[in-house]
Amino acid sequence: MRFSYRCSECGASYEIEPGRLLCDRCAALQQPDRPLRGILEVVLEADTAPAPGPGRHPLDLLPVEREWFPSIPVGNTPLWQPERLCGELGAPGLFLKDDGLNPTGSLKDRASYLVAAFARRHGIRRIVVASTGNAGSSMAGVGAAAGLEVRLYLPASAPRGKLVQSLQYGADLQQIDGSYDRASAACRAFLREHDGLSRNTGENPLTIEGKKTVSLEIFRQLGDRTPDYVFVSTGDGVIAAGVYKGFEDLVTLGLAERVPQVVCVQAEGSAAIARALEHGDFGEPVAADTVADSISVEVPAAGYFTLARLKRHHGRCITVSDREIQAAQRRLASGAGCFAEPASAAAFAGYLAFRDKVDPAARVVVLLTGTGLKDIDGALQALE
Repeated sequence: MRFSYRCSECGASYEIEPGRLLCDRCAALQQPDRPLRGILEVVLEADTAPAPGPGRHPLDLLPVEREWFPSIPVGNTPLWQPERLCGELGAPGLFLKDDGLNPTGSLKDRASYLVAAFARRHGIRRIVVASTGNAGSSMAGVGAAAGLEVRLYLPASAPRGKLVQSLQYGADLQQIDGSYDRASAACRAFLREHDGLSRNTGENPLTIEGKKTVSLEIFRQLGDRTPDYVFVSTGDGVIAAGVYKGFEDLVTLGLAERVPQVVCVQAEGSAAIARALEHGDFGEPVAADTVADSISVEVPAAGYFTLARLKRHHGRCITVSDREIQAAQRRLASGAGCFAEPASAAAFAGYLAFRDKVDPAARVVVLLTGTGLKDIDGALQALE
């Protein structure tokens, strides 16, 4: 199989190699306080793709050979129908894709898994990442399984569960006073002076590529069918970008006929992509304020990439309040036995807010991105 990088803005092509992150031409256009310019996407040449069949696996559509992936069991999470909720909501086509059952408890393991495999293939020993919590604890856990050193920059305000996870996995944890943006700046400053592979979300093309496997799994679990809707909690836009990328690849390979309608769900207090979709572009950043820490982002890294996909495929971006998120978290737990963290429950809150516009018979997938055990304090606040 032949893979390469292609700039999502200008279309320039690059080899996939260590040190290659963004498009040289478009990255030079970067402005302060704006989403990343020149995000690269992995391109698989259709005539080199493996033929579909029962022996094929989503890893076969990734740009690193299977033997380089660590043995930790990432992916293959359940897609299931919550019988009680389906009945209460009159939605026989409702499915939950529970990525909180990944090894470190979040969908971010999919990106970390591919980054770790790439590092092993190229003899890279250290991975450096800035995170609001999940990406960091994910990289720490997958990195531990892969025998890699992980240096992690995390806001001191991150939920304790994610801090403890990262330390248990053995990460070199650097706590930063301030927001994710300050943690990201500290991460980049370290990489300018020291060796290491950046796993920063969006900046490393493999973070989008790894997350596309969730779409490949959904398609396979639905019997090689595309859902009508996918609801995705959205902060920096990278998970939504990965969801789009997976279904686009299926269409390119002739395995699927269409891309589903993706509904990005943002917290009202962190809604940069929703505002950009409404107004046509990104404006000055607005301070983020939401209980959903994992989607609390002022400048979404993959903002331009995701905005372009939303426009191309006629997707939607809606906002929900913190109260709606907390109510959705409780309803998922008490009505389906599925305990999701606030950022994860935001997708279900979006479905509840939008479902009057959805045909009850439609196949709807609500993507749950992280377990509620990640943020017990937030769950207690919702109960109170």
